[in-house]
Amino acid sequence: MDINSLIKPSDLHAKLQRFWELSGEKIRLIQRAFDSTKGSPVFTVKGEYAAREWTEWTQGFQFGSQILQFDATGEKAHLEEGQEAVVQFMAPHVSDFGVHDHGFNNVSTYGNLLRLMKEGRIPDDQWERDFYELALKISGAVQARRWTDLGDGEGFIYSFNGPHSLFVDTIRSCRSLACSYQLGHRLSDEKGQTVSLMERLVRHARSTAKYSVYYGEGRDAYDVRGRTAHEIVFNTENGTLRCPSTQQGYSPFSTWTRGLAWAMCGFAEQLEFLATLGDDEIEVLDGRDVIEGFMVKAATATCDFYIENTAKDGIPYWDTGAPGLANMGDYHGRAADPFNDHEPVDSSAAAIGVQGLLRLGRYLQTKGDVKAGQRYFQAGLTVLDTLLDEPYLSTDPKHQGLILHSVYHRPNGWDHIPKGKKIPYGESSMWGDYHAREAALYVQRIIDDGPYLTFFT
Repeated sequence: MDINSLIKPSDLHAKLQRFWELSGEKIRLIQRAFDSTKGSPVFTVKGEYAAREWTEWTQGFQFGSQILQFDATGEKAHLEEGQEAVVQFMAPHVSDFGVHDHGFNNVSTYGNLLRLMKEGRIPDDQWERDFYELALKISGAVQARRWTDLGDGEGFIYSFNGPHSLFVDTIRSCRSLACSYQLGHRLSDEKGQTVSLMERLVRHARSTAKYSVYYGEGRDAYDVRGRTAHEIVFNTENGTLRCPSTQQGYSPFSTWTRGLAWAMCGFAEQLEFLATLGDDEIEVLDGRDVIEGFMVKAATATCDFYIENTAKDGIPYWDTGAPGLANMGDYHGRAADPFNDHEPVDSSAAAIGVQGLLRLGRYLQTKGDVKAGQRYFQAGLTVLDTLLDEPYLSTDPKHQGLILHSVYHRPNGWDHIPKGKKIPYGESSMWGDYHAREAALYVQRIIDDGPYLTFFT
């Protein structure tokens, strides 16, 4: 990746204006065409959003996008439609015991609405505030209940695959635990046991940093600093690590780049959240230095790996070990090519990773590491600058997606391949579009000197 060290947030002002105009058009297209009673929109097929029954993890991104659109533009119709949809459709997600995705669905909806209320952007109605807070409290407790204890103070929130399965992407979904904890909630478990949500958050983060992220320390023959494993499999009888695995990547020993991006963003956000807590709140959890230490180590390693393993313009291919990359020559030395005949790019990984780079950069600067912080921040601006333009920004008025060239599940063949072509391209995903909006709002607020955007309040 070739980092643009000169670009400033203000340089993206015109692109952001165009982005939000197109974003509003895409939201209205989906509103007119998609029947939400039939499931959640997941990714586009020939430019139209379709559902895919696997887990219902994307509906919050759909309605969250409406809320972000209001946040960025002040268009009240998007807010009202988003609020109505949250009331009508989101309750099952709050009490969904079958998934680890609570931070995706519920923080993107109830969380954004509560944030807007606390920022004074929408009226502060007590009953409405209580509604949002109750949803976030319960969501965090439900997520925390999905717990695998490894012994010796270790454990993790397990994925929808079952108690043996640690997913790297759950670190970003732990936003739900953080919000619930911040609202003063706790999990009441069997026999009246009180479970600390903060403790579970920290323990899960520690397990993710320890097992899902590699550091070039000789763990196995494929231990390259900063790469991630999509899934880690444990023996639940004795808590021992068995092997890395993957659901959506090419192999357990290569890096699925969307999983990498989840780690980048998740650890950077949790570092920001940790900075708001008092020392007494985390002293019982090994203390600030220890917790910040493993989070910074994981965040910097993954962000460095992203920078080193993406194309020149900051867009990654879907997996660093995808076999077709061997036929593409020096693909790191030129801009990513979504129209090639060998392997697809994944713009959604870029949209997620942007915030990891920007937030880590700002965090390190506040801690006094100005040089390193500036490098990550400039890398984030470089990636966002690429996403806000063709061929990634969707300008076709009939295409419902906002960010093109996203990939959902390459191994399963779920992504649409245009007729006569060899790889999928030209389609969008609900998570890619949402995270692009989130990243755009993050930078727009910096330009406008507005409140700093966080998931917590």
